[in-house]
Amino acid sequence: MTTMAQETRAREAQGLREAQRNREAGEVREAGEARGTGGSEIRRHELAAFLRSRRERITPEQVGLPRGARRRTPGLRREEVAHLSAVGVTWYTWLEQSRDIQVSVQVLDALARTLLLDPSERAHLFQLAAATDPTPASSCTGITDAVREVLDQLDPLPACVQNSRYDILAYNRTYARLLCDLDAIPPEDRNCMILVHTHPQWRESVVHLDETMRLMAAKLRASMAGHLTEPAWKMLVKRLQSESPEFRENWERYEVVATRSKTKQFRNPHVGLLDLTHTDLWLSPELGARLVTYAPADEVTRERLEKLYAFARTASAESGGSAGAAERGGTAEIAGVAELAGTAEIAGGAGAVRRGVRR
Repeated sequence: MTTMAQETRAREAQGLREAQRNREAGEVREAGEARGTGGSEIRRHELAAFLRSRRERITPEQVGLPRGARRRTPGLRREEVAHLSAVGVTWYTWLEQSRDIQVSVQVLDALARTLLLDPSERAHLFQLAAATDPTPASSCTGITDAVREVLDQLDPLPACVQNSRYDILAYNRTYARLLCDLDAIPPEDRNCMILVHTHPQWRESVVHLDETMRLMAAKLRASMAGHLTEPAWKMLVKRLQSESPEFRENWERYEVVATRSKTKQFRNPHVGLLDLTHTDLWLSPELGARLVTYAPADEVTRERLEKLYAFARTASAESGGSAGAAERGGTAEIAGVAELAGTAEIAGGAGAVRRGVRR
């Protein structure tokens, strides 16, 4: 009997110890959940305050809106930010009120553009929202010092490095002045697809613009097949559809075409017409980053490239060459395609559409 009583007491003691451990574990979980909830709430309040501060510092004139005589709000109104960002007014109001709502990366990207955030502010916005920026201007993988050296050594031949979405990751001095002043373009917009559809000087520099835009849409659709669910690609298409009627029309053709070398024509404002042979040199086994080079197709173009390089060096020195060189070393990885002109073989609809340009 004594043995049985001892065993009973031992089991009771063991049960009490297990119950105590379970209580302690539950308290730890509850404390952790409380801290997590508190952290999320703090982030929401910080996000709301940050959005308000950025909204209030922007004048209506900066975003193309009339000021009006009865404006009392410093900066932009909430409904104006919502309209410019293509989101609901109530939803944006909740965001500034620290409501617990889900914010997509597409909406954060739109807000960053509307509020004219610089790269540091954009990164802060995504961090406060506990989201990963799908278009990281600060992230430029694969651009080593050796690659930058190759780019510099290729001058006066225009050359750049693009990622799998054809964003411009790095470029040399001649390429910086080939189609526009690329150093003056914000890093997040250094993307050939965006530039050829929205940038006036870039568009003027492309000799066969309509054909180029159709070819680029076909190349983008072909490249996007392996990235259909990635936010950066979807954001690019959405932005182009909203900003370019030409893109919307070409995108609906559902044409596809593979990358190939070709001769392209550019009309440079400093040296005139250039006939260049475009070549892609892949930097990895996968179809990811590639070195894009433009070799002169004739002696006249070769001489003009020399003049363009001389102009680019002078302009860079006058504007502070070190900053420009740093930007050229590695910049934006946003979204887009960089095929500009040349012989196209577009497959779609009833059959292949062949288009030729002057060689």
